Amino acid sequence: MNAVIVANGEMQTNARIQDLWQRSDLRIAANGGARNARLFLQRAPHVVIGDMDSLDDETRAWLETSRCEFLRHPRAKDESDLELALNLAQTRGADEITILGAYGGRIDHFIANVMLLARTPNVRLADTVSEMWISEGQATLHGSPGDIVSLMPLDERVEGIITENLEYPLRAETLPRGSTRGISNVMLGEQAQVTWTKGLLLIVHLFAQS
Repeated sequence: MNAVIVANGEMQTNARIQDLWQRSDLRIAANGGARNARLFLQRAPHVVIGDMDSLDDETRAWLETSRCEFLRHPRAKDESDLELALNLAQTRGADEITILGAYGGRIDHFIANVMLLARTPNVRLADTVSEMWISEGQATLHGSPGDIVSLMPLDERVEGIITENLEYPLRAETLPRGSTRGISNVMLGEQAQVTWTKGLLLIVHLFAQS
């Protein structure tokens, strides 16, 4: 099942993002992400989860009219609203999860959002011009010639990296954590492949055309 979560970060109107949201099997708003859904996604979530402190009156009324499910949590809690939404998506059976509205705002929140990916397979952060996810062993990218691809090692060493259809190839090579060698590679076609034998990679895909 495919779930899309909208968080309370920066967003703008974009056809690709709207399509991701509207085609999803399960739509979840993390607290103030419901306002992003109202303003930019043109369709209400199935569920809104969090402490509800960021819901303005207009958004709350819109959600109620749309018969949205409200899952309220206390403000003093051990998880962020986005982590609660991610846990909910997994509990309800989602095996593919995309998170919108996770960029921008407070830098600590953004870094925490990226780090959430490290504990959860098959989760992506997406905005109008990019996607990012963490993977172990392999990744296939779909896009256009000229798209930028950056590979960032999260473990101490990511070993045996082989790239296909990228302008600057890696051939069974190792990237240590902190290396910038994997930054700003370029797709040569509509698909590229990255495989490796050990370690976690953060993969960032920047679209040449949004």
